[in-house]
Amino acid sequence: VGMTAIVHAANGALKVALMGRHADRAVALKLGLPAVLAAFPGAWLLLQLTKPAPLVTFTLAGAPREVTAAKLVIAAAMLAFAWLELSQRLERATLPPRWLPLGGVLSGFFGGLTGHQGALRTAFLLHAGLDKRQLVATGALIALAVDVSRLAVYSGRLAAVSASEHGPLLGAAVASAAVGALVGSRLLEKVTLRGIQRAVAVLLVLVALGLASGLV
Repeated sequence: VGMTAIVHAANGALKVALMGRHADRAVALKLGLPAVLAAFPGAWLLLQLTKPAPLVTFTLAGAPREVTAAKLVIAAAMLAFAWLELSQRLERATLPPRWLPLGGVLSGFFGGLTGHQGALRTAFLLHAGLDKRQLVATGALIALAVDVSRLAVYSGRLAAVSASEHGPLLGAAVASAAVGALVGSRLLEKVTLRGIQRAVAVLLVLVALGLASGLV
């Protein structure tokens, strides 16, 4: 989750650089400030979940596998957010702008805990009177702030990560995210939010099943 946060932060920084001028600063402050504050306890809780011993360990294809409490919590959250993406219940809900701080608290907490903040954040931003570019830019600005906040909590664990072992993978992920951000900024007017939601939901389910089974 910590390494993924680095990718998210780098991608978010690029998105803000590309589209930040379109962000609605007032909306970003109302939702973003509570999100940043809530990200800290969410990230702290994740660190506590990584301390207990694995619940299940086994070997598959000669490689050790394990199921941990942290993996199960993250998998459950991913499945829940996948369901929210597909069901569109949050989008159909009436969420007036005065609820933006609540949206910030919820999205920030889960952003710190599992990294999944987009569905909740977008659901509240959709009712804030923003056009498509403002929605994407404001969301990117808030996401970057949350990622920087949770990285501050994860930093102790990340310091122990071997740069030589994980550096190439992390670099490739950051580069791929950058390419995606550049392509996405050009195709923003040609794609539908619903299509993106479906693709994200399918990927969330696949990764969640991998985590819960110990394969990932």
